[in-house]
Amino acid sequence: MTTTLITGANRGLGHEMARQLVGAGHEVWIGARDAENGREAADRLGAGFVQLDVTDDASVDAAVATLRAQAGHLDVLVNNAGLLGEVTAPEDMTADQIRHVYETNVFGLVRVTHAFLPLLRAATAPSVINVTSGLGSFTLVQDPERVESQHPLAAYGSSKSAVTMLTVQYARAIPDVRFNAVDPGQTATDFTGRIGHSVEEGAEAAVRIATLGPDTPTGTVTDRAGALPW
Repeated sequence: MTTTLITGANRGLGHEMARQLVGAGHEVWIGARDAENGREAADRLGAGFVQLDVTDDASVDAAVATLRAQAGHLDVLVNNAGLLGEVTAPEDMTADQIRHVYETNVFGLVRVTHAFLPLLRAATAPSVINVTSGLGSFTLVQDPERVESQHPLAAYGSSKSAVTMLTVQYARAIPDVRFNAVDPGQTATDFTGRIGHSVEEGAEAAVRIATLGPDTPTGTVTDRAGALPW
């Protein structure tokens, strides 16, 4: 059975990814900062739960120890945890506001990936899926026909540019683990004010990559329709 950990999976897209992957036969572990909400979500889906705050070294190390004891390896890691941060005009944005977003979206991803690499390497065909966004695409945010061009979210968008580049760099440097980035698109969750396509559609790209097994590519950036321009 494929063992999969999804960070930030107690609600929204992460929760839907977990639901679909449980249905696909994965042994899913929901990682969530809030223990009560995380356990409730895991019980609801028939998944495992591990307390996981991606901004805290001790929390991440404890999660690694739990997965090592319970599963012995990790087949798929989905770095889904993310936050929007304050919606501030770039001219008014402070370094602290950007740092707050990067702590979760960028540094948290690096922290979790680094910590779980030994467990991933204990798997047969390990895969890391990083949730990015078209808001971090240089091409899409400059295309007036695209919704990404309508939202000047400098902190969030630049953090997702970093996520995409980190994915590519990991893929080039670590050939024994597959690294791919997926864009859910504008999905109707609390994160977007319930604007966009369904959460089921938003989860499609990540679920597709997570279920490819030995056929998983590496270094790709896709949404549910295919490859994304960057």
